[in-house]
Amino acid sequence: MNKRGPLFALLLCFTLLLSGCSSLTVLDPKGPAARTLSDTIIFSILMMVGILAVVYALYIYMLTKYRAKKSNEGYEPPHEEGNKWLEILWTAIPILIVAVLSVVTVKTTVAVENVPEGYENQKPLVIYASSSNWKWHFSYPEEGIETVNYVNIPTHRPIEFRLYSFGPITSFWIPQLHGQKYAMSDMITKLNMVADVPGSMMGRNANFNGEGFAHMEFEALAMTSAEYDEWVKDVKDTAPELKEDEFKKLLDTAHVGRMTFSNTHLEFSPPPSEDHHHGGDVNGNEEHQDHKDVHPDPATTEETEFDSETNVDPNEPLPNFPAEESPNHQHEGH
Repeated sequence: MNKRGPLFALLLCFTLLLSGCSSLTVLDPKGPAARTLSDTIIFSILMMVGILAVVYALYIYMLTKYRAKKSNEGYEPPHEEGNKWLEILWTAIPILIVAVLSVVTVKTTVAVENVPEGYENQKPLVIYASSSNWKWHFSYPEEGIETVNYVNIPTHRPIEFRLYSFGPITSFWIPQLHGQKYAMSDMITKLNMVADVPGSMMGRNANFNGEGFAHMEFEALAMTSAEYDEWVKDVKDTAPELKEDEFKKLLDTAHVGRMTFSNTHLEFSPPPSEDHHHGGDVNGNEEHQDHKDVHPDPATTEETEFDSETNVDPNEPLPNFPAEESPNHQHEGH
């Protein structure tokens, strides 16, 4: 009984330690793309657990069956040159394992790159998600509105995020809706996803890009179509306009809270075109100005941290930038 005491105490400590861990959001999908990725992760884990179980079982069997015994003193095993079939077997099994995992991974990658199955005939909602040190800008060209550090989307409608960066490479990631994808300067990458159920989800930058990386998070709020339409109307009626000079100042500001505008920066700062070489307008036409003009220089980026509730710089407030309290209220905070 005394010998089992330390082992029991150790297991209890591990149980208490693990009970404090947060849930794995990648294994709690809220959309078809994330569900496909989650299924692939679980399949890979189970397959590897099965392999380890066989290996450990054989290991224990060999240790037990062929352990040294007094009755076997002086025994010398016969000399073996090799076994052709065993060599073929232990070469073929790893190849088969890698082949199975490769096929599953490739099929999953192809599936999540496309519009989720069942939504191919629906018009996607296009949202430009651009990053700057250290925040996210979400532009809705169809609605003509823009948000900063949060994004609202309707459920059961395909969403096409078009990603690019005003600075270093970042990685756009909403774990419960999709995998991550890079946002790069002067080129567009696309990410298709659908939210199955309403709810609040965490999104973040998954690629290190400097000292503000840890705080480069945003909320993705999935809502019903009726709630989404009401939110868009409220933003158009009450949110201020974003001016070009204000936008450039915003790009150079290190940290801000949630913001909402009744127009988009795409009007005066077009995104890169789809050919990955030149900037263009929302329809992919030739750029109206050099996209690089509004790229903040990391060396000169203001290291001013704004209050997350008031968005006020204690030294020099940004002009006309409204405060946002909570993304779950109509317009004021969203």
